[in-house]
Amino acid sequence: MEFIFILFGIILFLILISIKQVNEYERGVKFYLGKFKKILGPGWHIVIPIFQSYKKVDIRVKAVDVPEQEAITKDNVSIKINAVLYYSIFDASRSIIAVEDFNFAVSQLAQTTMRNAVGSVSLDELLSKREMISEQICKIVDKASDEWGIKVENVELKDVSLPEEMKRVIAKVAEAEREKQAVITKAKGEVEASNNLAKAAKTMSSIPGALHLRTLSTINDISSDQSNTVIFALPIEVLEAIKGKK
Repeated sequence: MEFIFILFGIILFLILISIKQVNEYERGVKFYLGKFKKILGPGWHIVIPIFQSYKKVDIRVKAVDVPEQEAITKDNVSIKINAVLYYSIFDASRSIIAVEDFNFAVSQLAQTTMRNAVGSVSLDELLSKREMISEQICKIVDKASDEWGIKVENVELKDVSLPEEMKRVIAKVAEAEREKQAVITKAKGEVEASNNLAKAAKTMSSIPGALHLRTLSTINDISSDQSNTVIFALPIEVLEAIKGKK
């Protein structure tokens, strides 16, 4: 009887240690005598010790911080750049069988691809077309990691660090551009003002007495301040009338 209880206890213990739980956000890769058997879905599963084994794989979206990398742009500017890569696993068996450490492998692949992508564009393109370059890196890494059972969701370039001398050059270029725009705006304003003055002069010269009324209006405006000295100027019409009499 005692032997039966001991045997029953051993069997119960083996059953208990054979029960493995796979959560909803995980998948289990089961092996039988070292060979791939099947993928385990969420729930409880029996994995017989010694003969069978399994590994859990988290299928949630993961964020990989791609370390800062030194790269040289197409126009030979040395920069430092880092990024964040988001990926998920669509085939748990391949992520275990095809690659030793898929997280490390994705990170290394992203670093290499990022340096190559930066080297194929100029600094201006890198700064102005960051989203396009991110998409390009995402496509390359996604295609290369397909055989590992990995789907790259997105790649975001975080920071682009420039050398101090390049920052000063960019600041000077920006200042020169602002000065150029200011000169252009001022020139446009002067042209507009001169056109308006020409139109006003033409209108006044074509209407008899218009210049005289304008002169009286101006005198009225400046005479309100006692500190002003008013010098009365005869309208051109009066001078022309005197000239005509002569």
